[in-house]
Amino acid sequence: MLTGERVRLRALEPDDSEAMWRWYHDPQVGRWMGGDPPISLAQNIEKGQSRPRNTFEQMALGIETLDGQKLIGYVALGETDFVHGEATLQSIAIGERDHWGGGYGRDAVRVICRYAFEEMGLHRVMLWVVADNVAAVQAYRKVGFVEEGRRREAFRTGGKRYDYLMMGLLSSELR
Repeated sequence: MLTGERVRLRALEPDDSEAMWRWYHDPQVGRWMGGDPPISLAQNIEKGQSRPRNTFEQMALGIETLDGQKLIGYVALGETDFVHGEATLQSIAIGERDHWGGGYGRDAVRVICRYAFEEMGLHRVMLWVVADNVAAVQAYRKVGFVEEGRRREAFRTGGKRYDYLMMGLLSSELR
């Protein structure tokens, strides 16, 4: 397991499917996520049981608290390119709202990036984030990410369009 100051990252288990299904269907949790069509709990459990094995090229990890070992979210790192030494932080969510604002997401990002740099030997991690997702942008900046680009009006939710920011973090910039 990968441990930070507030969280521990671990492989997702099939038993995590119910919590993840609940998070996907919470409008506040899913507001800034890409819009997959709704699926039933049974379909999500089936998806969890057939989840591919984590590899260095693509991994999805559960985020749990250090104190109670409660699953509170997930993080995914993928699109790993070992030739150029980079990967994409594809998603992160703190699904349990009572853990919002406590630095859990920021710590999870720090832990997965440290793993990418120290264990995988990568040089750069990049991500896309909706510009109006202020809390996420601030958390990424606190870890050391900097804005590298913008895709104008590339994300749509609730009938509105928002800009995407591309942010990057070099191994020497991790805080």
